[in-house]
Amino acid sequence: MILRNPLAAAVLALCFGSTCLHANSPRERWAEEQAWTYMRANPWPVGSNFLPADAINELEMFQRETYNPAEIDKEFGWAESAGINTMRIFLHDLLWQQDAAGLKQRLDNLLTIAARHHIKPVFVLFDS
Repeated sequence: MILRNPLAAAVLALCFGSTCLHANSPRERWAEEQAWTYMRANPWPVGSNFLPADAINELEMFQRETYNPAEIDKEFGWAESAGINTMRIFLHDLLWQQDAAGLKQRLDNLLTIAARHHIKPVFVLFDS
């Protein structure tokens, strides 16, 4: 199979070059207390799709000229205060084609902002 999309190829290389090929061995069913301990440590995910107010689409959200970390920080602050702990973020494949290095830097910055607000992002890849 030949992947013509460079973002798809990069993600697959990262995935198959690491732990994706190593399946976890089956384990015993958790004891009830073990399950409750996990649930108390990991709150129920509450979130929404995310696009900052100053971006018209996911391309504009991450392009060098229009990426706005101050707006993202402000809106993640609002989300955190409302009890949101996850956000779905769409990544268009053209972002990778236009500026792969810049996209990685902006994603790293977004992850830093999200962590500061206790928000776990869920990325939707290849959203073209």
